Order: sequence, then C-alpha cells, then structure tokens
Amino acid sequence: MNVHEQLPEERLVRWPVVLGRIGWIDRIGLFGVVAITIVAVFATLLTPFNPQLRVAAAYLPPSWDHWFGTDEIGRDLFSRIILGIQYTWLPAIALVAISLVVGGCVGMIPGLISRKLDMLAQWVVDFFLILPSTVALAVIATLGAGLMNTMIAIGIAWWPWYARISRDELRRLNARPHVEAARAAGIRGPRLLLRYILPGAVPALLVAATLDIANVIMTISLMSFIGLGQPAPAPELGSMTSRALDSLSAYWWLPTLPAAVIFLICLFANLAGDGLRTALRGA
Repeated sequence: MNVHEQLPEERLVRWPVVLGRIGWIDRIGLFGVVAITIVAVFATLLTPFNPQLRVAAAYLPPSWDHWFGTDEIGRDLFSRIILGIQYTWLPAIALVAISLVVGGCVGMIPGLISRKLDMLAQWVVDFFLILPSTVALAVIATLGAGLMNTMIAIGIAWWPWYARISRDELRRLNARPHVEAARAAGIRGPRLLLRYILPGAVPALLVAATLDIANVIMTISLMSFIGLGQPAPAPELGSMTSRALDSLSAYWWLPTLPAAVIFLICLFANLAGDGLRTALRGA
C-alpha cells in the first residue's frame, strides 16, 4: 500500500443518518420540496386544462370543475398555477446550482493554486459584492424583459456569496490534519480538491444553497411582479399576482392563490434548509 492510500480523508456524510435526524416539521418541508420538484418537472402532464386557452366563462369562483376558478379571460387558474410553479421553481433551482458551481470554483480553485491568484479572485468577488441592486435592473433594462434575462441579472449578484462561503470552507479545511497530510505527501491539484477538500465543504454549501432557494424565488417573483419577468401570457406566479391586484376585492382568488403558492414554496424550501442545517451539525 503506498503512502497516498494511507492518508486520512474527510469523513463522508452519511446521508441516511442525516435524514433520520431531521424533525417531523422540517421533514414536511423536505417532502414538500420533493413534491414541488415533481410538479414542476411534470407540470404539462398535470394540468387538467390548457393553461393558455379559454375553457370556461371569465371570473368563475373556485368550484369542483375549476378548483382555483378562472381568470379574466376564462382560463383555468389551477392549470396556470401548476405551470407557474415550473416557471418559478426550475429557474430558481438552476440559478442556485449555477451560482453554487461558479462561486465554488472562484472561491476554491485560486486558493489551491497560489496566494496571489486567491487575492485576485477575492478582489473580483468583492467588486461584485459591492455592486448595487440597481445594476441588476440596468442589466434587464439593457437586455429586455424575460425570464432568461432576469436570471442573468440575478446571477450576477448571487454567485459571489457562494464564493465567500467556499473560500471560508477552503481555509477551514486547509487546517485539517488530513489535508495537511495530503499536501505533505505531494498531492496537489484536482485530486486534493475532489478527494480531500470538497467532501468536507459539501454540507455547508448544500445548506446554504437550500436556504437560498426561497430568496431566489422571492427575487424572481418580485422581478416578475414589477413586470421584468417573462412577458404575458406566460403564467409566472409573480406576474399573475401583480396583474390581478386590481381585482382583489371582487375576485379574491386571482391574486391570492398565486401569492399563496409562492408562500408555500418558500416555506417548504426554508423548512428543508433548516432541517438539513440542524441534521448536519456534527455529521
């Protein structure tokens, strides 16, 4: 057995044990996240009516035929909300995942190469962190309204936070005996990162990403609410709430139900993130 095989490694998280530590309230959030993901992926198969077509009279209240009623055109609101979950949840997951990968690479890789490159990377991160939120609005104003442009604008301001977290994890793990032993044995580059550092950084990054999903959803919904998201007639939850606010007193279900779905999505995401954070302590 060579010296590389004898090196201690960061203990991998035992996910079945971790999930068993989650309380029943947080477990509801975790199951809710799984259910929302399934609904988002198979949204087009789960809609009872075509979300874009008139299927009944306008402004019908919730009933057995139309669970969430109909909108001002006569489209089934339940079908539009199901599709709206896809327009909201999947972009949020994609945005968090991309920000996590980009921020993780910027936060870890330069620090493994050289101290000067690490300092340069942190200057770049600091520059993006101090950019005001109006820069995101300027990006959308330049590129035009649309879901993809909204994601680009939000992503510009989002990935630096993951770079900070990943760099902090790198500095913490660099002081661990198994990483020092690996360096002493001459292990460098991708093998050091993937085998000895990344397993120890995954829990913190995963918890941060899970807790961040709700923030991203709220930001996407806010952009959509003020008219900077996907243009009509796309069934985005934020824009559906915004367009129906004038009808709140007469047709309460039009703005209330999409807003309630946004609330539930964010609640489930936060409960799942809190559960993972609690369960991973000491894992």
